[in-house]
Amino acid sequence: MRTIRQTPTRPANYALISGIYATALSGVTLISRRTGNAPSAGALGPLGVATFTFTRVLSEQKVEEWIRRPFVDEPGDASRTPRGSGMRYAIGELLSCTRCTGSWVGLGLLGLHAASPKTARMVAAAGTIGAINDTALAGFAWLSGRANATGELAARRHAESVSAAHSTEASE
Repeated sequence: MRTIRQTPTRPANYALISGIYATALSGVTLISRRTGNAPSAGALGPLGVATFTFTRVLSEQKVEEWIRRPFVDEPGDASRTPRGSGMRYAIGELLSCTRCTGSWVGLGLLGLHAASPKTARMVAAAGTIGAINDTALAGFAWLSGRANATGELAARRHAESVSAAHSTEASE
């Protein structure tokens, strides 16, 4: 990670982002106190998994590139780099970092839970289903790759044994 001196930003840019986050966290806490809607231990898992899913969508997926475009350069498959200077660059760093974006997404989901637990459960369920789907697709791709590799190895070994048998017959 580059230091503030190594980026086209000022400490005030990051202080503003931190201040906005602290204000939002305070607001979520106040709403939760007022409504009594703090997430239970059982709700944390689905909220966490949904945070993972929505963070990936926001910070990596093509569908949300329009949100990142003013702040992040995305040259094809290459790594994303913040754009501009000052606050624009600082926001670009935030949107390029899944850990950073995840903190904000998680706070948003907690705020939604504090305001409307039923809605938050539905949103968390959608995010959790998305994560299960991603995991299943990755597992299927891995298994398919292993099966293909095993099939190729078996075919190669068979071809080698046939070739060796032909060589033995030819030398006799």
